Amino acid sequence: MKHFPYTIAGSETMTYVPETRDDLRQFRAFVDRQAATGAMTGADTESTGLDIFSPTYGLRTVQFGDARKAYVLQTEGRPEMQEAAYDTLRRLPRLVFHNAPFDLLVLQQHLDTPLETLAPKVTDSKIIAHLCDPRPKHEGGYGLALKDLAARDVDPKSPDTQGDLTAVFRSIGETKATGWRAIDINHPVYLQYAGLDAILVSRLLPVLEARLTKLGIPQRLVDFEHRVMLVCAKMERRGMLVDQEYVRGLVGRLEEEAKLHADRATKYGVTSVNSPAQVSAALVGMGETLTETTDSGALKVDKSILLDLADRDERWQPRGVRKANPLADAVLHSKRAGKWRTSYGESMRDGLDAAGRIHPKINSLQARTARMSISGPPLQQLPSGDWTIRRALLPDAGMRIFSVDYSAVEMRVLAAMADERVMKEAIREGRDLHGFTAELIYGPDYTKFHRKLCKGVGFGKVYGGGALTLSRQTGAPLADVKKAISAYDRTYRGIKRYSSRLQREARADGYVVWTPVGRRLPLDRDRVYAATNYVVQSTARDVLCQALVDMDDKGLTDYLLLPVHDEALGCAPDDIAEDVAREVGKSMAMDFFGVPLDTDPEVGGRSWGSLYMKKAETMIEHDPWYAAHPDEAAAAELARA
Repeated sequence: MKHFPYTIAGSETMTYVPETRDDLRQFRAFVDRQAATGAMTGADTESTGLDIFSPTYGLRTVQFGDARKAYVLQTEGRPEMQEAAYDTLRRLPRLVFHNAPFDLLVLQQHLDTPLETLAPKVTDSKIIAHLCDPRPKHEGGYGLALKDLAARDVDPKSPDTQGDLTAVFRSIGETKATGWRAIDINHPVYLQYAGLDAILVSRLLPVLEARLTKLGIPQRLVDFEHRVMLVCAKMERRGMLVDQEYVRGLVGRLEEEAKLHADRATKYGVTSVNSPAQVSAALVGMGETLTETTDSGALKVDKSILLDLADRDERWQPRGVRKANPLADAVLHSKRAGKWRTSYGESMRDGLDAAGRIHPKINSLQARTARMSISGPPLQQLPSGDWTIRRALLPDAGMRIFSVDYSAVEMRVLAAMADERVMKEAIREGRDLHGFTAELIYGPDYTKFHRKLCKGVGFGKVYGGGALTLSRQTGAPLADVKKAISAYDRTYRGIKRYSSRLQREARADGYVVWTPVGRRLPLDRDRVYAATNYVVQSTARDVLCQALVDMDDKGLTDYLLLPVHDEALGCAPDDIAEDVAREVGKSMAMDFFGVPLDTDPEVGGRSWGSLYMKKAETMIEHDPWYAAHPDEAAAAELARA
C-alpha cells in the first residue's frame, strides 16, 4: 500500500493507494464502516481530460475519503480496481462530489454506474457553494472551484497541490489541458492531488451546509437544484446527432467568409480585425466619433459600438437610421465568422463520440442569477433567429425535432412579481405587449419604430442596460430614449414601485436580494439598481427548471435534448412528435401569480435549423448544401420549417 501524508489545517491526513488484494481488503474495511454508519464520503475521479464522450477518453482513478484519509483506486487497466470502485459506488449510501455532473457522467460512461442510480445519493458541494454565494472571484466572491473554496474554508494552502501538479505537467512538456493524459499514473504528486480532493470536499461540505443554514436558504431549494442537475445530466448524456457532411462544408465556408471580410478591412488600414487599437484608429480616421474608453484608457470598439456604426440592431438587422460604416460592418462579419468557425463548426466537427454525436455540457447553475449555460459548443449564445449553425444538429433517425418556448416569459414574470395591473390585464387579453405599450405611450397611430423602442425599454427592465445601450440598439437619439423610459415608468407605475422596493430591501439586507424560491442574490454596491434584473432573470430560469423537473416526473426527459434560455428542445418519433410537443408545452405552461405563462410548441423537420427556415427558397438561396439537396429543402418546407 502506497501512502502519502499531507498536513491540512494543522492536522495530518493520509492518502492511500492500494496495490494488492490485501490492500483492497483494508480499503473495503473503510467502506464497510462508512456504509454501516451512513457517513458522508468524499469522492472524485481523475481522467484523461474533459472530453468525456470522446472515443479516446479514459478513466484513470476513482478516489474515496473522509476528513482524515483517502483511498485512490487506480482503475486504468486494472479490472480488480474497477470492480472495487463499482462495488463501493453501489454500497455507499451518501457521497459528496464537487461539480458532480462531470464525475457522474464519467462514471456512467466508463464504469457503468447509471446516473439514475447514483445521483439520488449524491450531494454536489458546488451547488451548495453557489447557493451561498454565486459570485465568481472577479465579481467579489470566492469562486466556485474546489481549491478556491477550500482555501477560504479549510486551509489557505489548499491550492498548493494544484500548482505542484501544474509544475509536473510543465516538466514533462505538457500543458494543463494535456497533462492529465500524459502524466505517469504512479507519480506521487498526481496521486496525492487525487486523494486530497476527496479529503478537501469532505471537510468543505459541513462548512458550506452550516453557512447555508445560517443564511436561511431553504433545503427545498437544495433538493430542487439537485433534481435539475440530474435532468440536465440526462440530456447531456444523450447528446445530439451532427450532420458531419454539412459541418465540414460549414467550417470551410466560415473560414472563407472571415477572410473575405478581413480583406475588406485591410482597405481601411486594418490588418487584424482583432486589434482594437487598429480598428479604433481607422474609424477615427474615417471621421467617426468614439467617446467610450476601457479601464486602461483605450477607445472602446466592442460589438455594441460596432453594430451601432454599422447601422445594425442587436439581431444584426439594418436599422436605417444612419449611413453604415463599411469598416465596422467588415470587422463585425469577419470576427463573427471566425468565432463561429472555431466555437461551433470545429467544435462540432472534432468533438464527436463514436456514434457521431456531440454532448454539449449543460451547466444547470451558472450565472449569478443561476441562469444555465451550455458549452462545447456554446449553443445558448446563438442569435435567436439564425439557422446556419442549428442546421448541423439533427434528431435521431425516424424522429422530428421540436421546440417549446415561453411567450415573453421575462416580461410576464416581471408583471406578476410587480403586480403591474395594466400589464397583467394586457397579457390576459392576449395583447401584443410591446404594441400595447407603444399605443399607451404614443397613441393608436404609433409606428413600428415606437414599438421597437418600447420593446427595448421593457427588456431593459429585465436585462439591464441603460439609455445609452438602447440608443445604440435602436438608433434613436439619446434624448428620445430617455423620454421613452420616463414615459414607460409613468405608464407602468407598478414596475417602478417594485424596483424601488427591491432596492430598499437590498440595502437594508447587506446588498442582497431574494427570489420567491428563497435564492440569495448578492448585489454590487454600485449596481443596486440591478435588483429587478437579477430577480426577474433568476425567477424566469426557475420557471423553466421547475418545468424540467415536472417533465422528468412525467417521463418526458427521454424526448428532451437541450434547455436553451426559455426553450426546451427535443425530438420524438415522426408519428407522435406533434403529441409530445403539445405535452411538453402543457408541462411548461403555468399560472404564475395570476399571470399565464403560455408556451408555443413547434415541430420541425430534419434539423434544429428547420425550425428557423421558413421557406425552401430561402434555404436554397442562402445555403449551397440545400442548393445541392433541393429535396431536403422541399421536405423542410412541408414540415413547416
